[in-house]
Amino acid sequence: MAQSPDLKYEEALKRLEKLVAELDRSELDLESRLKKFEEGTKLARLLAKKLDQAKKKVEVLVKTSVGETTTVAFDDDAAEDGSPSDDEPA
Repeated sequence: MAQSPDLKYEEALKRLEKLVAELDRSELDLESRLKKFEEGTKLARLLAKKLDQAKKKVEVLVKTSVGETTTVAFDDDAAEDGSPSDDEPA
């Protein structure tokens, strides 16, 4: 199955899960396993790319001290430790 860049994330993930399940079975010969592994690797790269693109699009709504709403770029570090980013008001 050729990997299309317009393949939806959920579809790609479902296909990757199916490939992993197929690889877990021991009935496959080496050549079949290699083909499935290669397809899985391509799918994993596609999924990582789609996640990265989505992450870049995420914006967080922040209320300023005067009650106005503004948008700031999503900050991975702030999301992980719960602290506001340098751009966000405290």
